[in-house]
Amino acid sequence: MSTQTKSRRDVYAIITDKIIEQLNTGTAPWRKPWVGAGIPTNLISKRPYRGINTMLLSMLGYENNYFLTSKQLNEIGGAIKPDEKPHLVVFWNFPEIEVEEDDQNTNKKKPMLRYYTVFNIGQCDGIPESYVPKIDREVTSNVACKVLVNNIPNCPRIQHKEQRAYYNPLKDFINMPKQASFNTDDSYYSTLFHELVHSTGHSSRCNRKDLIQMSEFGVTHYSHEELVAEIGSCFLQSHVGIVDEFEQSAAYIGGWLEVLKNDRRFIFSASSAAQKAVDYILGDSDDNNKGDMG
Repeated sequence: MSTQTKSRRDVYAIITDKIIEQLNTGTAPWRKPWVGAGIPTNLISKRPYRGINTMLLSMLGYENNYFLTSKQLNEIGGAIKPDEKPHLVVFWNFPEIEVEEDDQNTNKKKPMLRYYTVFNIGQCDGIPESYVPKIDREVTSNVACKVLVNNIPNCPRIQHKEQRAYYNPLKDFINMPKQASFNTDDSYYSTLFHELVHSTGHSSRCNRKDLIQMSEFGVTHYSHEELVAEIGSCFLQSHVGIVDEFEQSAAYIGGWLEVLKNDRRFIFSASSAAQKAVDYILGDSDDNNKGDMG
C-alpha cells in the first residue's frame, strides 16, 4: 500500500487496531515492561516519545528502544536493512480551516491526528557507534520510587489504615495496605502509582472529569479512568526502573476490547490523560513536554 493511500486511512483506526491485536492475544500492551530496552527515544534528538507513542514503540520488543526517521538515518550515513518495515509515530497537526460564524468567514485551527514512520536502530546498518548511548540496565527501583513519591507536588495524604488500595476523591487521600503485605517493594509501588495517577484527577491537580464520574464497573467513565491509571502507572514504573511482570484481569481486557472496538479514539484520550498525569507527578512543565513526536 502506497504512502499516499495509507495517508487517507483513519489514523485512529490504524493505531486502535494495533492495540486490539495485542489485547486479543491476552496481553495489555501498556503492561509490557520496556525498562530493559530503555524508554522509546529518538536517537538523534534524544527526546523520549510520549503518550501513546511510548506504548506503540515499546510493545515492539526491540533490544534497544532508539528510533529515527529514514531522513535522520540518511543524514548520519546509515541504511535500512533489507525487508525491514517502518513503525508509526503519531502527532497532532493544527491546520487553519475556514469556518462560517455569524454569517462571516473566519479561520480557525482544527486539531488533526497525523503520523510519520520511524525505524528501530536494530533495523538499520551503518549507524556510527557514537550515536548510540549505552543503556544502564541496573535497576535501583526502591530508592527511585521513594524519591519520586517524596517529590510529588501537592501530593495527597497517603495512609495505611485498611488492607485495600484506593483513592478517595472527596477527601483527597490514598489508602494503601502496609508495604509488608506485598510480595515485593516493586508490587507495593506499582499499586501506589496506580492510585497516585487517580489522584491527579482531583480538581486541585489535573481536574479530570472521569474521576468524579466513576461509577459501577463497565460504565465508560469508569473504564476510561481505570485505563488512565493503568497506563500512567506503567509510565511511572518505567521511569523508576520497575520491571516486574504483570497479570491483567480477563474481565478488564474484555471490557477494554469492547470499548476500543466501539470507540476508536478511546485509547488516544486515555494515553493523553495518562501522560498529563505523569507529567504532573514528575513535576514536568508543559513547556518542556510539548508534542508526542520525540
